[in-house]
Amino acid sequence: MMSSPPPSGAAERSDRRSNPSPSKSDNPMTNPRFEPERIDFVDYKDVELLKRYLNEQGKILPRRITGVPQKFQRQLTRAVKRARHLALLPFTSDNVR
Repeated sequence: MMSSPPPSGAAERSDRRSNPSPSKSDNPMTNPRFEPERIDFVDYKDVELLKRYLNEQGKILPRRITGVPQKFQRQLTRAVKRARHLALLPFTSDNVR
């Protein structure tokens, strides 16, 4: 049996798939801002640390941006929510309405 050649679009798609995607080290935001070896627990009272993981609108940055491990992302999320509840952090920034 003779197979037909792939359509021209399929060849282009396979070329795109073979290109290596940029590694996480290319993105400067993926370097963790704290090492899990040095910090055992993320405290809700450490407002300066928590502010590093919030964007301008006050949203928590995702793991794929910050590069922190899953365990510390959960602790970070819990700490930010507790700090917001106690009015240590704002729920939104002042310029967002």
